[in-house]
Amino acid sequence: MNREKLSAWRSWICAELDRSVDFWLTHGMDAENGGVYTCLTRDGTVFSADKSVWMQGRCAWTFAALCRRYGQRPEWLAASRSCLDFLERHCVNREAGGRLYFTVTADGRPLRQRRYCFSEGFYAIANAEYYGQTGERVYLERARKAYQMVYDLNHGAPDPTGLGPKTIPETRAGRALADPMIFLNMTGVLRRTDPAQAALYDRYAAQCVHDIFAYHHKPELQCTLETVGPGGEVQDAYTAGRVVNPGHDIECSWFLMEQANATGDAALHKKALDVFNFAAEAGWDAEYGGLLYFIDCKGLPPEAYEHDMKLWWPHNELLIASLMAYRDTGEEKYLNWFCRGAEYCKTYFADPDFGEWFGYLRRDGRPTEPPCKGSTFKGPFHVPRSLMMADTLLGEILEKKV
Repeated sequence: MNREKLSAWRSWICAELDRSVDFWLTHGMDAENGGVYTCLTRDGTVFSADKSVWMQGRCAWTFAALCRRYGQRPEWLAASRSCLDFLERHCVNREAGGRLYFTVTADGRPLRQRRYCFSEGFYAIANAEYYGQTGERVYLERARKAYQMVYDLNHGAPDPTGLGPKTIPETRAGRALADPMIFLNMTGVLRRTDPAQAALYDRYAAQCVHDIFAYHHKPELQCTLETVGPGGEVQDAYTAGRVVNPGHDIECSWFLMEQANATGDAALHKKALDVFNFAAEAGWDAEYGGLLYFIDCKGLPPEAYEHDMKLWWPHNELLIASLMAYRDTGEEKYLNWFCRGAEYCKTYFADPDFGEWFGYLRRDGRPTEPPCKGSTFKGPFHVPRSLMMADTLLGEILEKKV
């Protein structure tokens, strides 16, 4: 390990974190209606006033998490609270059992409801993290209620929106990796902020781990599949059944590593490393560098047009997972993955002129034109989360190696 090199990377990461946070506080926060705008151009100009409900929850979590990591600052707590208040006033569909919308207008009028329950998941972790900073019980109760709602919906409870499954179940049913992996991450946040219910969280986390490895992880194919049949069947007669999302798998690997470390499960940690290794090796673009967005487990053409683009968030997950693996194992190959990923991010995603990272690159690393810093799916979450966690992990690694 080159201590000077890691210290230099840590300095760059901390500077990028400051620039990311400043970018969103300066350009994203809606002083009139509350909440955050996330459809921002390269220089921070709002190009769509519609608001992503996912991003209200994710932004609220981020600014509360910044307080946890670096100490409370009034502007961070205020940003978190603004998004939470906007969620509560405008984004809960109380006529559909408390489900949350997917998008709303600038002033909070509902635009779109979607069947999957990630809005509720990000609402849950936001309220839990804010409760951890303030101790205000109402936020914990909201987090608990939304958390249980997501669990129930993922396990067969009727959807009060009435939207139904994405495909006709009599023709094709299946499982999505996103359900257990995101719920596992949610569980980690709730377990940390709500230790009184640790037994419940431990039980649900164990079920998530079971579902990931019993159904989605395919060592014989050296991948973890996004979609499988109800019993984990590889549905390789059509493209959706062969999809691998390297970024998802790498993100999943560090969720699993955290769970393994929380429970002292060395066998699970080893399996989590397999998830990382398969995804990083298969997903890295040998010609241009960076992680491909989608690949086909059999090397066939992916259906998604964006399959060979480079998106910001898989690279954020690579920084976290590689450092966590290196911290836990000391194996140099994981440090090499971190350095490779960090160099790519510094070269292509970071923007020294305006701060924050580009969201969408072509395969060769050039930003899509006109470039943007945010969208319905990109806001103050993946970039600051990865930089916060990388700062922490590098600090632990450097201290450990003294």
